[in-house]
Amino acid sequence: MKKKLAARVSTLSPSTTLAITAKAKEMKESGIDIIGLGAGEPDYNTPENILEAAYQSMKDGKTKYTPSGGLPALKDAVIAKLKTDQQLEYTRQEIMIGIGAKHVLYTLFQVLLDPGDEVIIPTPYWVSYPEQVKLAEGVPVFVEATSEAQFKVTAEQIRDAITSKTKAVIINSPGNPTGMIYSQEELRQIAEVCQEEDIWIISDEIYEKLIYGNEKHVSIAQLSNDAKARTFIINGVSKSHSMTGWRIGYIAGDAEVVSAMTNLASHSTSNPTTTSQYAAIEAYNGPQDAVESMRKDFESRLERIYPQLAAIPGFTVVKPQGAFYLLPEVTEAMERTGFSSVDDFASALLTEAKVAVIPGSGFGSPETIRLSYATSIDLLEEAVKRIRSYVEANWKE
Repeated sequence: MKKKLAARVSTLSPSTTLAITAKAKEMKESGIDIIGLGAGEPDYNTPENILEAAYQSMKDGKTKYTPSGGLPALKDAVIAKLKTDQQLEYTRQEIMIGIGAKHVLYTLFQVLLDPGDEVIIPTPYWVSYPEQVKLAEGVPVFVEATSEAQFKVTAEQIRDAITSKTKAVIINSPGNPTGMIYSQEELRQIAEVCQEEDIWIISDEIYEKLIYGNEKHVSIAQLSNDAKARTFIINGVSKSHSMTGWRIGYIAGDAEVVSAMTNLASHSTSNPTTTSQYAAIEAYNGPQDAVESMRKDFESRLERIYPQLAAIPGFTVVKPQGAFYLLPEVTEAMERTGFSSVDDFASALLTEAKVAVIPGSGFGSPETIRLSYATSIDLLEEAVKRIRSYVEANWKE
């Protein structure tokens, strides 16, 4: 029997996040006291009104197929949300509902990219961007965003990376794993470059509702008619409404591309889970108190844990403006504790300090680790205490 795998999957890298999370879970289940800071999801249950809406939809017999691109009522809820939050107007033909934002992105790359097409990806990046581009036979082109630049790339950096093969640039704001937010002026400059060079903009806004201090979310699609026409907004209910397991995301953008995505979905997934769609309708149309409550709680945790993390020897931390991640540079701490690889350093923190963090190598940032503060403040403070104790105990002058 010939068991050779298809070439398209031969270059894929496994998800570092899922691998570390799985190992930490296995150790915890074996009785080891592990504190996991790898999770990319809120630590709250889905709000009660959303659970009730999902239950009622099942009781009402709404358990059959839906249109491939999503229920019209859910598209309308997304349209209303974009009108209220971003002052952007879309039609149903410009909206597709998918099985989480990840599936929406995957489908977009499949219909947008031909072999050899390039997509500009700022680093650090969310782990699935380059892998999804490669699965569509595209080429990821990385542009480095340094901590000195608050992990954001400039319009000129994007311009310098553009070639005749460039099809799109990805903007993730607030970012994963950085938590940083692009300002309106920074986005305006990027939009102008994309207009001049005639490339698409993929705007991942999944952490839009998790913003702290006096910062405001601006979608690049808001900045001009041209920016809206060339931008695909990617969003969903996973982070905003603590619905990661419900798997509902959406795209808003060019109707022709969205139609092609819907056709592809009709042959691959049929439709997003019906019950989840009714839950998402309530998430967008119902009260938003729980969304703001979660945001305030995350901000409180950040204010508590940031200075403690920044005080660890050999750690340099840029304070994030959104999402629920901290991304300290740990080069000095690694070297002083005898490690040349962030993967080995993260492994030592797991096995010795009993704290699970994600090595930044999975995000194209091999000098960092990512810590999620989507857990209780007591566990966060204990985790930081363990990391500091480990670093100080193993520090070599």
